Amino acid sequence: MSTEPEPAEDAEATEVAEPRTPGAAAEGTAPEAAVAEGATAPEPATGEGDAEEAKKLSEAEAELAAQRLERERIERRKAEKQGPIPAGTKLSGKAADLLAAVRAVESGEKPVAAVFSEPEPAPRRTAPQPRQQPVSAGPVVAPAAPAPENIESVTRVLTEGGAPDALAPQVAAALGEGADEQLRADPWQLLRVAGVRPEQADGFARALLGAECAPDDERRGRAVTVWLLEQAALAGHTALEMPALTAALAQRAVPDPDAAVQDTIAEGDALVFQDALDEPGAPAQRERDPKAEAEGDDEVEERPVRVLVGLERYALAEESLADGLARLVNSVPKEDGSAADWEQAAAAAGGSAAELIRAVAGHGLVLHTGGEASLAEPALLLGAARGLGLRAWAAAHGPVGRDRFAAQVARADVPESDEPAVATVAGLLSGAEGPGRDADGALDLDLLVVLDAPQLDVETAALLTESLADGARLVLAGDPAVLWSVGPGRVFADLLAARICPQIASRRPDPGPLGELVSGIGIGELNQVEAPGKEVVIVPVRDAGEAVHRTVQLVADSVPRAIGVPAEETQVITPGHGGAVGTRALNVVLKERLNPGPGRFGGFDPGDRIAYSPAPGRTLPGRVVKADADGLHLSCAGEAVVVPQDRVEQSVRHGWALTAHQAVGSRWPAVVVVLPGDAVQVLSRPWVYTAFGRADRHLSVVHGVDQALARAVAEIPAKPRTTRLPALLAPQIPTAG
Repeated sequence: MSTEPEPAEDAEATEVAEPRTPGAAAEGTAPEAAVAEGATAPEPATGEGDAEEAKKLSEAEAELAAQRLERERIERRKAEKQGPIPAGTKLSGKAADLLAAVRAVESGEKPVAAVFSEPEPAPRRTAPQPRQQPVSAGPVVAPAAPAPENIESVTRVLTEGGAPDALAPQVAAALGEGADEQLRADPWQLLRVAGVRPEQADGFARALLGAECAPDDERRGRAVTVWLLEQAALAGHTALEMPALTAALAQRAVPDPDAAVQDTIAEGDALVFQDALDEPGAPAQRERDPKAEAEGDDEVEERPVRVLVGLERYALAEESLADGLARLVNSVPKEDGSAADWEQAAAAAGGSAAELIRAVAGHGLVLHTGGEASLAEPALLLGAARGLGLRAWAAAHGPVGRDRFAAQVARADVPESDEPAVATVAGLLSGAEGPGRDADGALDLDLLVVLDAPQLDVETAALLTESLADGARLVLAGDPAVLWSVGPGRVFADLLAARICPQIASRRPDPGPLGELVSGIGIGELNQVEAPGKEVVIVPVRDAGEAVHRTVQLVADSVPRAIGVPAEETQVITPGHGGAVGTRALNVVLKERLNPGPGRFGGFDPGDRIAYSPAPGRTLPGRVVKADADGLHLSCAGEAVVVPQDRVEQSVRHGWALTAHQAVGSRWPAVVVVLPGDAVQVLSRPWVYTAFGRADRHLSVVHGVDQALARAVAEIPAKPRTTRLPALLAPQIPTAG
């Protein structure tokens, strides 16, 4: 089963969930028997939104605007930099050669092997320029297509090299004008196209270059190095340690990996860093101080360091994020309200919400951790801050989280305002939602609470911190046990580990059997829970076919009848897109059962549940409304979205079944988690925690992995990611206890 970073499940039914012994249910027990009786009244279905909702700016437009802002920021950052990114000191040997190569290239000289002296601190960024807010929510604007003549010329080169003609538009878009000439000069540039692998690019190069093609070609070494760094970014790494990178190059038949990396750095396609390691037990490469050795110092101390190589895009974002966080931590929050006012607000909130309010009163950066129930505490903070006259806003990962938190804010009696106090992160950054920006380009607010903080990748987090003025307060809130961001980095986890600011842990547990089950998973325990209201049901299955059958039966029949949750409010979560029990296969059978139709709009019919991805890593659940010449019309969280015809195939999937990564940030009344036998290798504690934690009232587990589920929860934590944020923060911010 090909997977996204998530697992799938199958099953028959047991009375009450007992995850420790998932196969203990009697054979042949039907799901309807397991979830029978005890039904509760169904929750009302979500409306499609009225004509006024259609005027709102779509999430896709907001995402595109945020991406444009990110590109502008990177260009501005590159223009500001007067030297290489700070990377530490006192290297020798291979690491010193690589660092010297970067310095030599930047000065226009030929790279030489020399010791890299400590650079000056990076210059302070200017505030982002104010952006004009869009005023209409017309169809999503697709990126400008490459010129037809460019595509035609690229097609000729691809045909000559035996590559599929269908790649021509992607190659032309990736390489820009003159793409055909670039391909002829360097056939391995084909690796710039998503989905192309080194062996395919090698075949293309052999066809074009003939006898000139060789494994030790410098062009191949550079292209494969960049490709490996891009693959690492897809896996969440912002950089790779030198030994890992050279080992991967050797596996790709690059004869001299060290030379390939140095050549890549010299050409400016990647950057190299060295970071001091203070953590005991961390992997380290020890380098001696060559200056001290040259002076005859016999008592030279070895210092643990690690040498990393990364793409400029993520290096700049991570450095920018560290600078922005240090600025917030080290700046004094604006004086708004007296200490007595803050204390009065804290006393009124009580519990861990009071601790949160007190921490925010005196600090520019605060971290808040907890599950779904803990959202009440940021809501109380928002109410207290607005009551003190602060311009306070919250931002969630997506529109579903935004709307759920808005309901929490309403219950917290936040003072009324002419505008709502909750936005999406993308909408806030683009200006489509939120308070807008002031004359200096900063967000026009005093306090920003960011929910779903584990979903922040380094680029988005850098944009947020850069957008806050000096003296503003930032609260990052989220559940540290869920899956990390789809984009590179592990910002929230790195900050929790760095201990540079107050950390407030909520003492509000998620209620009921579901809360008990998920809380146990979070600490590595898969406990049996009492579920008198059929809140948790295990459905054992033997094979993939049975898993598909039981899943459809649960969604269409058993859960609506026994629990009272209609099929349209029940979400299926499975580990991956491919395979016999992946999202593609499950969505085919669920559509056939729940909304049959010819799929006359590119495979979609009105009423189909969909998952719309306006940008990589962003998923908006919704429904198909109609299709016309403008494209496919969707309703996502009550907002009208129009996807042009040429973008439907790449950005819209059926959405009765999602992966756990797609489901992060959303919750449904009922969830069916599918765990087929081939999901064992992708199961982990964060995956199980995330998938099981999407259910509000009922969870069915279609279970075909035997004891692998308990082992995954107890023994398989999140996969490590290589990031530089802790090392970048350490010199700028003292540890907070």
